[in-house]
Amino acid sequence: MSTDKSSHQFALPIKPTLGTCYYPEQWPREKWQEDAQQMAQLGLTWVRIAEFSWGVLEAKPGELKWQWLDDAIEVLGQAGLKVVLGTPSATPPRWMLDKWPDMLACDENGHARKFGSRRHYCFSHLGYREESVRMAQLMAKRYGNNPYIHAWQVDNEYGCHDTIYSYSEAAKQGFRTWLQQQFRDIDALNEAWGNVFWSMQYNSFEQIELPNATVTEANPAHYMAYRRFSSDQVCDFNLAQVQVIKAHSKAPVSHNFMGRITDFDHGAVAQDLDFVTWDSYPLGFLEDRVNATTDHQCQYERQGDPDFQAFHHDLYRGVGNGRWWVMEQQPGPVNWAPYNPAPLPGMVRLWSWEAIAHGAEAVCYFRWRQAPFAQEQMHSGLLRPDSSQAPCYEQVRQLAQEIEQFPVSKGKVDVALVFDYHAQWAWEIQPHAANTSYFDLVFDCYKALRKQGLSVDIVPPSSLQLQTCCDQYELIWAPGLMHMHSLLKQTLSQAKGHVVWGPRSAAKTQQMAIPVPLPPNVDALPVTVLSCESLRPDRPIALDNGGYVVNYREILSINGSLGDVIEHSEDGEPVLVQCGKQLYLSAWLDQSAWQRVVKNVCAMANITTQKMPEGVRRRNTQTHSFWFNYDNKPHQVDAHTIEPGGVLIQ
Repeated sequence: MSTDKSSHQFALPIKPTLGTCYYPEQWPREKWQEDAQQMAQLGLTWVRIAEFSWGVLEAKPGELKWQWLDDAIEVLGQAGLKVVLGTPSATPPRWMLDKWPDMLACDENGHARKFGSRRHYCFSHLGYREESVRMAQLMAKRYGNNPYIHAWQVDNEYGCHDTIYSYSEAAKQGFRTWLQQQFRDIDALNEAWGNVFWSMQYNSFEQIELPNATVTEANPAHYMAYRRFSSDQVCDFNLAQVQVIKAHSKAPVSHNFMGRITDFDHGAVAQDLDFVTWDSYPLGFLEDRVNATTDHQCQYERQGDPDFQAFHHDLYRGVGNGRWWVMEQQPGPVNWAPYNPAPLPGMVRLWSWEAIAHGAEAVCYFRWRQAPFAQEQMHSGLLRPDSSQAPCYEQVRQLAQEIEQFPVSKGKVDVALVFDYHAQWAWEIQPHAANTSYFDLVFDCYKALRKQGLSVDIVPPSSLQLQTCCDQYELIWAPGLMHMHSLLKQTLSQAKGHVVWGPRSAAKTQQMAIPVPLPPNVDALPVTVLSCESLRPDRPIALDNGGYVVNYREILSINGSLGDVIEHSEDGEPVLVQCGKQLYLSAWLDQSAWQRVVKNVCAMANITTQKMPEGVRRRNTQTHSFWFNYDNKPHQVDAHTIEPGGVLIQ
């Protein structure tokens, strides 16, 4: 690492900390003291425990065994570690299923998802929700005033293993109740959903089923209502535990979100949390979630995608209103991806520094010691099963020493990118093209911004409905927001900076219908979408200035002479239309076109760009520039050589 501090004064310094995830119930009691002391000596501050411990705490109904957890917390705390205590509702014990045999979630075919791993519960099952609250309350009463408990985690990884959507009897009954609360009158529901189409009218809420196992696709309004209901169930489940914890503890409460899990509104859940965390697995995600080409996967197989982790850092910083951690950082090969290579030397340190540069208050490693048994025995830790040091151990030691020298200021960001979970659901329901998604559209825009050396805030639509938030950015990108609240339209159209809308902006009403007047129906934008089409992957449409339209485009009518067309497709259709500081992008672009458009629009907004070398990315704070080399070869940056897996701080 190269550093230069001489010309800077730290502004708004953040002193990041490190931690790990530990499972004392999985190891002999005599090892706890040794482990705790070694964690502290390594430079760790935090240790998360107990989130999978229900079967040990309550092996039989009502027979609670707390002593082992009392002792573990005492040992860790006496070593100087701060404990994050997890509630164990992600892993209900086997006897729970005997008590509540209908608590299991059901897949789309109606098959129950059985006991034998984890997350085997339906969010809509009120009996299991009460059991989870009972356990959270017992833990909060016992440990709420414990001086070693400095934070709480509710449950673990909502949505992991496709566990948000359930087609159980409990979900069906919950959905009917939810709909009745939303619409009050069945005729109002029929009208809102357009149920006159295909004779889908209902006479009562009790007739409504879940939107699965239909002959062909269900009504898109039905789908969307079910998605919103399912998201609300997660919020209610989470809030019920948060409330009983807060009744007995002043320590902050969090939850650990995941990468590319969009089945529920994370912002809505985060409203009831004090800070958010997420679990970062760059190599697993590259193989499993990035949707990358084979060549890209091969090039970055030991480094991870250069933008995927940063995207989630920025996403969860926005979700958490600025307060966020990495609760689980990949330390080596994992067990769950299609292929699980070892990281390039230095990458664990790079991933950690990148999180810190994006504002993480803490980075914790999963896990302390690799388990020699059960499902995750091929998942590496900081230590091997025999307690010898894994390759990442020294990287963590080095990082712990480095962060003592470099307090990190908050980022100064001129560019915002909007991400909306509800838009993701709308695109999934009516994608209009195979293998496309709202997430990929926004991520393509984010990659182009990063490749031009820009630091980005990812913000929820609810934030931009506040004019003060909207006005703090020189440039806002808002692609693909299928439904837009009137207040969001208003604030974006009145923003002091440049705004880029589309494609598919305001293309649907809240009930998934085409609005009239036709979209986007914004006074500041002199365009109307007349029609849209999706494109075969082998039939892109060239742009006059280079690059291609891919996946999807809209055919626009420009109202009067108010708009200037600054990008055309080769067949003469407008692709980017400008009216003052308002711009409308009518198509999904390939990466070369994205980067050109980003560069040109940034020039309009007086934002300086700098094209990054292949695999190199930059994050600016108020005091430093952080450079990260994800490539598998060295690169020169400002007369400094950054080796593969290297970090440069200026």
